[in-house]
Amino acid sequence: MEDSEKIMNTGQQSPKTAAKSKDQMLSGAAWRTGADMIGKILGVIYIIPWYAWMGRFGNEANSLFSMGYNIYALFLLISTVGIPAAIAREVARYNTLDDPNMAYRLVRQMLGVMLVLGIVASGLMFFLAGPLSALVGGKDSADLIPVMKSLALAVLIFPSMSVIRGYFQGLNQVKAYAMSQLLEQIVRVIWMLAATFAIMKLGSHNWQNAVTQSTLAAFIGMLGSYAVLFYYLQKSGNLNKLINPGPVKSKINALEIFRSTLHTAIPFIVIGSAIQIFKIIDNSTFMNMMPWVTNYSHNELLVLMSYFSANTDKLTMVLLGVALTLGSVSDPLITEHYVQGNRRELATLVGYNFQLYVGFMLPAVIGMSLLTKPIYTIFYQIPSGLQSSLFVFAILQTFLLGLYMIVYPPLTVMDHKRLAMRIFTLTLVIKLVSQVPMILIFHTYGPLLATTVSFLVGVFLFIRKLHELTHFSIKNTVRGIQGATLLTGFMAIVVIIVEIILGFIFGKSPGRIASVFIAAIAGGAGFYTYLWFAAKLGLLEKWFGPRGLSLRRKLHI
Repeated sequence: MEDSEKIMNTGQQSPKTAAKSKDQMLSGAAWRTGADMIGKILGVIYIIPWYAWMGRFGNEANSLFSMGYNIYALFLLISTVGIPAAIAREVARYNTLDDPNMAYRLVRQMLGVMLVLGIVASGLMFFLAGPLSALVGGKDSADLIPVMKSLALAVLIFPSMSVIRGYFQGLNQVKAYAMSQLLEQIVRVIWMLAATFAIMKLGSHNWQNAVTQSTLAAFIGMLGSYAVLFYYLQKSGNLNKLINPGPVKSKINALEIFRSTLHTAIPFIVIGSAIQIFKIIDNSTFMNMMPWVTNYSHNELLVLMSYFSANTDKLTMVLLGVALTLGSVSDPLITEHYVQGNRRELATLVGYNFQLYVGFMLPAVIGMSLLTKPIYTIFYQIPSGLQSSLFVFAILQTFLLGLYMIVYPPLTVMDHKRLAMRIFTLTLVIKLVSQVPMILIFHTYGPLLATTVSFLVGVFLFIRKLHELTHFSIKNTVRGIQGATLLTGFMAIVVIIVEIILGFIFGKSPGRIASVFIAAIAGGAGFYTYLWFAAKLGLLEKWFGPRGLSLRRKLHI
């Protein structure tokens, strides 16, 4: 009762305090958005020199890198189990209750718990590197073992690092959080490129060693991130307080928080890792099943897998990041309306979320599909017919995968975790059942087809249940989606026309530099066309409110 009163009293802020809080929130959002954007740009741009320095082994290297990272990403999800968000919530709570020493003790205890969890997860990944490599890479997967072991080092320190990030998030000191993420990415990319150049251009030319050093870069980057976090801890004077916290007013049990967080987070982790799990299934089945029906060598299979998975994933993950951002913005609002029982507002928000998603994702997916040849040339090489068709398939499929990331979180936050788990399980079963026959019949297209079929069923079931729970207006939602679809059609026409005209200038097989101009000019023309029509039809104001009106004025439309 006393705690509740304190929290309520602190909520009665003066206008000056409220303004300060708003400034902190805007500053934090700016830091997070800026760091995230720079990190994503670095995470895409590095591919160009890295792939080029790998020479004729670029596709094999990318596949080896991707197979290791798929397992690594799953271990990261499991090893953190939603703890950073729980730490942020508890730190904010105890600081609100004027008991900062309790927050220090909590962070110190959780560091111990997560250090143990990191050791366990890292040990499993390190000592199971052989079986895991055989699982995802087939019988001739010895080159993948050192990749797995190098990534196990990053798994060792990531859980404890996430506790400190959660601590800064709870204090609303987002600059420290954002800078740690940014420096992690910068250090990682520098190590990757320097090591790859040293090996492939100056040293042994062993592409397998270059890939291992590139994955080791994840651990080196985290060391840089840790250094930034400790710098901000020392600068703020919190490091000594974490080591020697003073007397506390409350009681806390770190293990109890861990257990309750684990219980809450498991559905989010399992359902949210669906795409990652499906990628692992693709790797393991393709590399193990294709030798049954073809005479391809192990390296040739790695090349084929790069066509439908590794090469496309590097670019489609940017689009999926947009979907994840949209979902993360709407989830708290959906939770708020659901808890308050605002059914009408909840229905409106869910329908609006679909319209906003289509408005963002559809033009991006169609635009990238139309510009497949210049985009692929910029990052990799002039694509063959097979590479182009697989890339287009994967890009279009991204719309479905992103939609999945939009529709499953509302069910989990609306206390339907078991139902969400059942839908996920059915989606997974369909993938497993269809995967092998699809690969045996359609070869490189097989994994993409199996994923498409399974996610179509899963997304349909999620949307149907969302409609049953919220009764969002299908008519209004479809009407809004039709507007975005029409604009995308206009955009596509412009992109095609501009690309044809530029084709007469740069020739049928433009190189990397010419492809940059084609993608920039044709893509820019299409993007402006989309914005222009969106402004004229009033969709910018509908999607973004006052910011849409401001954008319209800046564009002088």
